[in-house]
Amino acid sequence: MSSNDQKYKQDNETITPVLETCALTKHYGGVHALTDADFKLMPGEHAAIVGDNGAGKSTLVRNITGVEQPTSGRILLDTHEVTFKSPSEAREHGIETVYQNLALADDLDVPGNIFLGRENVKFRLGPFSWLDKPSMHGRSESLLKEIGIKIPKLNTVLRNMSGGQRQCVAICRAAGWGSKLIIMDEPTAALGIQETKRVEEIIMGLKERSIPVIIISHNLRQVFNLVDRIWIFRQGRIVGNRLVAETDTNEIVSMITGVSQTENQANSYM
Repeated sequence: MSSNDQKYKQDNETITPVLETCALTKHYGGVHALTDADFKLMPGEHAAIVGDNGAGKSTLVRNITGVEQPTSGRILLDTHEVTFKSPSEAREHGIETVYQNLALADDLDVPGNIFLGRENVKFRLGPFSWLDKPSMHGRSESLLKEIGIKIPKLNTVLRNMSGGQRQCVAICRAAGWGSKLIIMDEPTAALGIQETKRVEEIIMGLKERSIPVIIISHNLRQVFNLVDRIWIFRQGRIVGNRLVAETDTNEIVSMITGVSQTENQANSYM
């Protein structure tokens, strides 16, 4: 057992994980998309899930968040076994996901998106309801301030916002409701340099607030800047995890590809 694995085992013996999967497996007919995935996320920890396309990263997240149900295995939230039948059930338990397509409503303003599906209602009259827009606006304003997001006009509909502003709204919504953890799927994939920098600063702010985060990313530079631990997937399996402070990009690339560092170095000279 490596020193890294020994330290991780010691940490796990003294700290209760926020999230844990035990032998989580997902098959689509004869396709084994995920096999025996043992994953842990500690309180306040930021972790990255990396690997090539089809390595099982998104499958793990879909099973954790209730988009799909696993073929076998267990999911534990604060040591309690859970089975989410839908993403809404996962959200009710404090798990929020920022998807790559953001899942925002273009024709709604900022408060409308932050409270989408959780609207404050003043009163109901049969099938009709009167939204408490002032309270939603006030809560959105304070939440944006807490996270460090500046959006001048909250009543602007999202279709008129930049990609970076839209991503910030999605993260704000997740931070506002994600009491247990936030999962981000390629959070800056479609953003420019300045917008990417701003989103990364917001993610660092979540770290300061001790909000656990899982990031799926192909951007290893970003991964090394933002997370504490990297989980490496290959061909539907978790092949290892490493503390960022105890590894480098060469080792992570070797684990992703299954090619030793010596072979990678030799190939770079060819």
